[in-house]
Amino acid sequence: MHKLYDDEEMPPRLKGQRCGSCDRVAFPPNPYGCETCGAFGAQVEEQLLAGKGRLLAFVTTHHANQRDISVPYTIASIALEDGPVVRALMNTPTDSALKVNDAVESVLVGRQAPTGDAVDELRFRVSGAD
Repeated sequence: MHKLYDDEEMPPRLKGQRCGSCDRVAFPPNPYGCETCGAFGAQVEEQLLAGKGRLLAFVTTHHANQRDISVPYTIASIALEDGPVVRALMNTPTDSALKVNDAVESVLVGRQAPTGDAVDELRFRVSGAD
C-alpha cells in the first residue's frame, strides 16, 4: 500500500487529485475519476494538498475497534484548505483542549505496528502545538 501523504515537507502534504473539467479537489485520489462530473484519465491529475485545515467536529472514543490503537483517541472532521473534508485521528488522546474552527495541521506520529515494526502514522494537531 502506498502512502497517502508526502513527508518531504513539514507539515506532511496529502496526496489528492484535482479534476481539470470541474475543478473539484478530492482526497484520497479516486482511481475511477472525478466523483462530481465523471471526468477520468488525463482530465484528473494528482495534486499535493496542504496538510492544513479547520476543525469542523470531533469526538473522543473510549472503545477500541482495533487492538493496535490505544484508547482514548479523538477522531475529527477537518475541512482542508484545499477543499476536501477528511476524517482523521488527532495526535491528542482527548478533545479537552479542542474547539470547533481550530486551525489544525498534519503531523507524523511514530507508533508500533501489530507486527512490531515502527511506523509513522499521519494525524492532525492544533497548529503550532508541539
